[in-house]
Amino acid sequence: MQSILNLIRWQNLVMIIIAQVLIKYAFFEHFNALTSLDTLHFIILVIATICIAAAGNIINDIYDVETDTINKPDKVLIGKQISEKLAYNLFFALNIIGILLSLYLSHSVGKSSFFSIFVMISIALYMYASYIKGTVLFGNILISFLVAMSLLVVGIFDILPVMVPENKPLLSPFLDKLIDYAIFAFLINLIREIIKDIQDVDGDYKAGMNTLPIALGRDRATKIAFAVSMIPIGAVIYFVITYLYQYYVAIGYFLLCIIAPLIYATIKIFGSEYQHHYKHISTIYKLIMLFGILSLLLYPFIINLNGNA
Repeated sequence: MQSILNLIRWQNLVMIIIAQVLIKYAFFEHFNALTSLDTLHFIILVIATICIAAAGNIINDIYDVETDTINKPDKVLIGKQISEKLAYNLFFALNIIGILLSLYLSHSVGKSSFFSIFVMISIALYMYASYIKGTVLFGNILISFLVAMSLLVVGIFDILPVMVPENKPLLSPFLDKLIDYAIFAFLINLIREIIKDIQDVDGDYKAGMNTLPIALGRDRATKIAFAVSMIPIGAVIYFVITYLYQYYVAIGYFLLCIIAPLIYATIKIFGSEYQHHYKHISTIYKLIMLFGILSLLLYPFIINLNGNA
């Protein structure tokens, strides 16, 4: 059982669950936004999302056996603790469950076409694992977009079905803020993917991949990661100055838990040389992603602090 949990990368799935729950209940529901999903249908959305994500993690591990044998042999599961046949069976089963649930959910909110979103995400995850992952930067961009979609899908299924011209001014700010978080998740994951490619360059090269550090060299890829890492720093500082300047608790949280780790990770990128350096940076960005998600808890507190709730 533990092997299967590791195969589907349960920690990442838990992060998706936390993000979607906070978007729904700490953000949409707390501010009484008009939504289309009751608790049961929201749970179905979460289950569908993690099924598709888990299937994506499995197929990624199946295709990564060769590179992982070189880069992280102690963490290889396929062919050791789990047979390839079982892994494929789990991959197909989870995809089928996720797509069927999304089909039901799409019909329940009166937007049958939304079903195609999960189908396309499933196909994209397979294409990423089987081919696109080994291309220069495009694979990094694709998987980062799919991470952002795990947030946006809540707004797509919960807000868009009930949005009409009459209530659009009231509901648009919720989607706008959700897009801000999705962009942040995209950027953080993009940097982390580049860092992971630099960390895994030896195994990827032997597997015939053409990732950014293989195409341009480790040093140039590190410089690109450093340059990209400046973008979320500037974006978060702008966000704090523009929207949170009067909320001191929120400013303190963003400075301590997001901006400071971002600056620390950027400095570490510039001075990294060895595999364990890049692994440390990757872990920092994962924590930054978590702290970014948890910042959704600040919105009710900020309103209470301001005396409006």
